[in-house]
Amino acid sequence: MSDGLTLDDLSAPLRALRLLAVDFGHLPAPAVRAGTVYPNRLELSFHDDLAGFEAWREALGVAPDAVAHSTQGDGDTRVLKATADFAGAVLVLTGFADITAPASSGAAG
Repeated sequence: MSDGLTLDDLSAPLRALRLLAVDFGHLPAPAVRAGTVYPNRLELSFHDDLAGFEAWREALGVAPDAVAHSTQGDGDTRVLKATADFAGAVLVLTGFADITAPASSGAAG
């Protein structure tokens, strides 16, 4: 898990974040998370922004049929999730949106 990890142990997701900022700086800003529990993972989350999720999914070349669709919060929240390998890290894209709100992209299902 996280015992004895150093900042160097997070180099893969931090390198991926740096490259994403250079290559995709024009895309919507996500909430970003890297941590010691999954040291090779970089999480990009989009809250009430399925269009942002969709822009990143497309930019990273994740096929639409590779997106997992689910709900949470007693079915009140739509959740889209996709993964991609990038620069030695596992990217996890997650989009959240209120189901009662109109979908802001074609990715909603």
